[in-house]
Amino acid sequence: MILLTGATGYIGSHVWLELLLAGHSVIGIDNFINSTPLVLKRLETLSGNKLNFLEGDVCDSIFIGNVFKQNSITGVIHFAALKAVGDSVHQPLAYYKNNITGLLNLLEVAQNYDCRNFVFSSSATVYGDPDRVPIDESAALRPTSPYGQTKLMSEQILKDLGESNDSWRIASLRYFNPVGAHDSGLIGENPQGVPNNLSPLLAQVAAGSRSGLKVYGNDWPTPDGTGVRDYIHVCDLARAHVLALESLESGQASFVVNLGTGNGYSVLEIIRAYEKVSGKNIPYEVVPRRAGDIAICYANPALAEELLGWKAEHNLEKMCADSWQWQAKNPLGYES
Repeated sequence: MILLTGATGYIGSHVWLELLLAGHSVIGIDNFINSTPLVLKRLETLSGNKLNFLEGDVCDSIFIGNVFKQNSITGVIHFAALKAVGDSVHQPLAYYKNNITGLLNLLEVAQNYDCRNFVFSSSATVYGDPDRVPIDESAALRPTSPYGQTKLMSEQILKDLGESNDSWRIASLRYFNPVGAHDSGLIGENPQGVPNNLSPLLAQVAAGSRSGLKVYGNDWPTPDGTGVRDYIHVCDLARAHVLALESLESGQASFVVNLGTGNGYSVLEIIRAYEKVSGKNIPYEVVPRRAGDIAICYANPALAEELLGWKAEHNLEKMCADSWQWQAKNPLGYES
């Protein structure tokens, strides 16, 4: 049985589906801070499975203990965390408390129950402003936000744990910018309130629920002056998590890998691609740069291909098309 935390979130829900389709037994947990129970029925429809789900918080050690006590857990994929970079700057204590406490609770209980396969949801934010691109796993680690610091601290905790006992098999997956949705249009990104990410903002502008998009700076040292990022389809990301888990189960030693396409796209390129697939005009306004933003960030994903046989399959147009289909079918998200 695989324990999936943050199971009803954007990435967690896509990984849950991928796990089920690959034949894994899964128990999902979530506290619905950044998600909704409405996703559960849609996952049952897509997978043809009755889901095994418990509502609860990874920061509640008694709850986590009971999950392990009542289930034979052989591996963990850990998503549950607060995740907004901007919010973390204003609420650092909440981010450190939630993200670090939740991880420690899970690891302590997993160790007590001799569950040593652990896949961690890390982030390219651990790199901060890179010295060079594409970024490989040997690049300097210097996050610029409390959120990024929690990911780096978590990676260090996992590294120390693995070095203390080689029966631990741990995968830390540093992913870049997840976008898109399942091609059924049944599950996708469902931000609470104002989105923090570019893709759902674009979708809402294209749908007419927002009047326009803010582009933060057009004077960056990039080909068109706007920020460049590595966008990766959420289904490619989900597939990588399943491969990472299966590699640990088969005896692969602990590893850290980037998950990205290896391609950088500017904000203006994303806008044009979204206009193409949606047939809608995307009005935008250039405003001053945001504090903490960087010019360019994209991955060297070669190590993930070497270790897992994984590489991203979906191109930018597919990412935008699936994002737009999700928005068009679900104008109010899962409430539609």
